Amino acid sequence: MIGKLVRINRASIGAPKGTLGLVVDKRMTEDSNNYTSWVVYYVQLCQPEHRERQYLERDLEVVEVCSE
Repeated sequence: MIGKLVRINRASIGAPKGTLGLVVDKRMTEDSNNYTSWVVYYVQLCQPEHRERQYLERDLEVVEVCSE
């Protein structure tokens, strides 16, 4: 999913629901008991500040880009 344009499906402070962004990195995390691992995506938001935020896959929707 790195390099994909995505729409944020979960509102947060400074990044309202529907904000667009570009996935720039993906990392695996594990809890302290090693029962669950999570994939965390780093998204550079398409806003004037170009902030980078972390999201789970369930909070992202890939935007289809059509060219003519």
